[in-house]
Formats: sequence, C-alpha cells, structure tokens
Amino acid sequence: MSATENVSAIVADLHSRWVFGWERNEGDPPFDFPATFGDFYDFAGSGVRLYDDYDPQHRVATSAAGYGEIFTPAFNAMLYARHAIDSAPQVVAGSELAASTLVFVARIATAQAVTDIRTTSSLVWRRTPQGWRIVREHNSTQVLEPGALDGRLPL
Repeated sequence: MSATENVSAIVADLHSRWVFGWERNEGDPPFDFPATFGDFYDFAGSGVRLYDDYDPQHRVATSAAGYGEIFTPAFNAMLYARHAIDSAPQVVAGSELAASTLVFVARIATAQAVTDIRTTSSLVWRRTPQGWRIVREHNSTQVLEPGALDGRLPL
C-alpha cells in the first residue's frame, strides 16, 4: 500500500468513526464534546473553520471548542440520535492535508419531534503530531419525509 493509499484509508476510517461520535441514547450522560471528539478535531491549531447548517443560527466556528459550544445544548436536548453511513467516505490525500466526503443519514429525537435527515459531510484533515485532525468542516443537511429512514437505522 502506498503512503497516499494509507492516508486515504486512515482518513476514511476517521470520518466514518466521527459520524458515530454524534450518537445519543436515552439516559446518556451530558454531551461532552472535547471528550468525544478530542481525537478528531484540531483543538490547538490555528485556521480552524467549522460549519454545519443543522445549527439554526448558521454560525461558523473558528475553534473546535467553539464548535462544541454551538452543538452541546442541542445534543443535550436530544432523546436520541441514530446514524448510518449512506455513502462511504471518498478521500483525496496529500502528505500534510487530506479531504474526505461522505453522506450519512440520521434520526434525531427531541421532546418536540422526531426528524429524519440526510447530510453530506466534507472534512479537511491536517496532519499534526497527534495524528490527523479536522480543521475544516462543512455539513449540508436535508430534512427527509417523516419515517423515511424506517428500518434503515439501528434501534
């Protein structure tokens, strides 16, 4: 396996595992973004830009900690969040940067509603002394018809 193929495999695995870091189950302890994603995001680096249109305010975070502050309240309010990868990660890799894109589906339940979504996730990873870390993120979400994911997600 070439160095580029190895980086591609590592980043594809990281992106897939990243999706499931967002899982929530009823009765989970409070969402702890740094503990959950400390091995994924570049918490110490500069030039970080993170965006997800699931945020109703459409904020762009300039740090991993700031991104966690955006999403912690929403994930603490969830009863559960179930995910599945709909389209496997595609990776373009270099020696210091790599980009990956995948599509996932999720069912998110709050006290107010159950919502099915499909999200295209694009991440840019930077090689750091600690490993590959996310420095750019862009997620675009489409709300699906109610029940669209019936039978497609783990219970």
